[in-house]
Amino acid sequence: MYFFIALMIPAISHAQNFTVSGTIKDAKNGEDLIGATVRVLEFKEKGARSNSYGFYSFTLPKGNYTLIYQYLGYEKVEFKLNVDKNTTQNIQLSQADKAIKDVIVKAVKEDKNVTRTEMGVIKLDPKAIESIPVLFGEKDILKTLQLTPGVKSAGEGQSGFFVRGGGADQNLILLDEAPVYNASHLLGFFSVFNSDALKDVTLYKGDIPAEFGGRASSVLDVKMKDGNNKYYTASGGIGLISSRLTVEGPIVKDKGSFIISGRRTYADLFLKLSKDSIRKSSKLYFYDLNLKANYQITKKDRIFLSGYFGRDVLGVGSTFGFNWGNVTSTVRWNHIINAKLFSNTSLIYSNYDYKIKVGFDNQSFQIKSSIRDYDLKQDFSWFANGNNAVKFGFNVMHHTFRPTVFSGTGINTDDSLKNRYALEGGVYVQNEQTISSVFSIKYGLRYSMFDYIGPGTAYTYDTKGNLISKKQYANGETIKTYGGLEPRISAKYQLNDVSSVKASYNRNMQYLHLLSNATTSSPTDIWVPSSNNVKPQIANQVALGYFRNFKDNVYEFSIETYYKTLQNQIDYKNGANLFLNTDVEAELEYGKGRAYGAEFYLHKQSGRLTGWISYTWSRSLREFKNINDGKEYPAKQDRIHDIAIVGMYDITKKLKVSANWVYNTGSAVTFPSGSYIVDNLKVPYFTERNGYRMPAYHRFDIGVTWYRKKTDRKESSWNFSVYNAYGRENAYSISFQQNKDDPSVTEALQTSLFRWVPSITYNFKF
Repeated sequence: MYFFIALMIPAISHAQNFTVSGTIKDAKNGEDLIGATVRVLEFKEKGARSNSYGFYSFTLPKGNYTLIYQYLGYEKVEFKLNVDKNTTQNIQLSQADKAIKDVIVKAVKEDKNVTRTEMGVIKLDPKAIESIPVLFGEKDILKTLQLTPGVKSAGEGQSGFFVRGGGADQNLILLDEAPVYNASHLLGFFSVFNSDALKDVTLYKGDIPAEFGGRASSVLDVKMKDGNNKYYTASGGIGLISSRLTVEGPIVKDKGSFIISGRRTYADLFLKLSKDSIRKSSKLYFYDLNLKANYQITKKDRIFLSGYFGRDVLGVGSTFGFNWGNVTSTVRWNHIINAKLFSNTSLIYSNYDYKIKVGFDNQSFQIKSSIRDYDLKQDFSWFANGNNAVKFGFNVMHHTFRPTVFSGTGINTDDSLKNRYALEGGVYVQNEQTISSVFSIKYGLRYSMFDYIGPGTAYTYDTKGNLISKKQYANGETIKTYGGLEPRISAKYQLNDVSSVKASYNRNMQYLHLLSNATTSSPTDIWVPSSNNVKPQIANQVALGYFRNFKDNVYEFSIETYYKTLQNQIDYKNGANLFLNTDVEAELEYGKGRAYGAEFYLHKQSGRLTGWISYTWSRSLREFKNINDGKEYPAKQDRIHDIAIVGMYDITKKLKVSANWVYNTGSAVTFPSGSYIVDNLKVPYFTERNGYRMPAYHRFDIGVTWYRKKTDRKESSWNFSVYNAYGRENAYSISFQQNKDDPSVTEALQTSLFRWVPSITYNFKF
């Protein structure tokens, strides 16, 4: 603790001069530009980077200076400024002319991967990745992230992902600061993120800022567009599976704007054409709706209101119905306290729930489950001086867990699991400090706490899962409290103008746990809090990287290695029953884990040919006293090799071809080790947990985009793509059955999902 306080002293005591501050926006639509840079030509180390709301601030001694504002893909702005007082300088940058794209991009390209302190961070521009071919032709940020190093797909066509050996539940997914607990549509084949509504996507794999907490492995921070505050516009697309429409425009020009973006699949509409009455009345679709508005109240105050509503519906006649979905909303208030201090206050709501309804023989029953959050979050950004950018703040969140409510005709509702409640919060401080022209450091400290509270009954189990005692707690009464310090630190040393080395250390605590027997998250997974039996997960990660750019930043290359330890990991006893189990904590085993690996990344950023090559070598291992006789074994997400090659080529200004090829080692899986005969039936038995592997996975996708019309305000295009173009029958699952001719022989049966999946989509904008 004293170490962090000592490091903060230079930020407080450094002599202050005059402050230059303001906002950086897109001149075309008024969107805030996140991470735009301003530098001072006369001082190499002087400058700033805009925050999530386009705000920047830095200090200079009195004098005349040349300021250079720039952002990737935009024309730079350069002008002289006489600094003799605190100055507000708002800037609008124009997108680079497509006709001279190669020259412009080369001239203003940032070497941010080399010069910035952060490491283990992936940023995606939803616009830049729209031509990458994916399943069903639907552009998807989660599937694109799976093509980057250190991020593994959860399975064929799935939106779920694993980061650096962590589980799917160890990823904190945020949409405009609101947590999204299930980010998948259509049982995982689509993500909940409509790319048309998104502005910025950032994945933190290791160097996680101190402002984020609550997950052990990563943070995916997704920000929606604010809406065009210059003029009204509409865009969308019509595909084989789904269609989408986005409308945006000014509330008051240059002061406020809105965006409404919707998407829906329509497979169910074709079912209505069937002559079969059950098929005709069946349902199979999802929809989502993104809404956002903002308004500049004063020069120093701006408010935002954003929301997301999404749902999946699956039904077979009147006998079965299943639907699930997310609702999030965020109210934010930006306030510029002074030229150096920026405040953001957020009120956040999030709810995820699922409902299952079954009816037969004049009887019916339904099952419901949900998790609901209310969160108050306060963040401050203090631009102390040219060498120190400080962030600090806090948040308090109330969780309501509804594990399972079971009701219906002739059903005893007393068997339903009771609601559980918890308070979670944290306070943090972080400073990004430039110590010299070649050395910078970012250090932060977060203290997190978790209070498992009543009303409710707390059950205590021994190590074998036997009930020892139970105790009733009143409303708001503390059942169990956890908390701890989470230090975060990273450093960069600039070797020369084109290369640097970086190192980082992160400690993260996770108080929520996902109970699932599936490979990735499924709609019926159950979130449970840390309790008197379940301890919080703790992850410690160290990372070291080398970063190098070539040919005037046209190519960027990096190697990152990491080692992560995981405490209080959860797995399940053999034969564990998680569904409708009031004693689910008695079915759990607790242990530890570790993950390590190396990530290689080569990215070509400009020219007619762009794309990247990524390769990850990694291991993810777990160790539990009562599993595998206490021996270490591979986690289900343990895949040793992952390769992705992505390319996009501009044949002409109106014709672009793109392709990607992926390969990975098969996931660890538990298969039967043998069998025995009981009453003339062959019964399998299992020995080693995750002792086998699925077959290796690989596929090739290709897509072509033809722009029929492409101007500043109007655009129309056709996208043609083929997923799994060479028809590889990859294993989705493997089951075992007796041979019909010889019952003494057991056969493995492979199930494959997708082979040669063509797609066509028409996109438009006006």
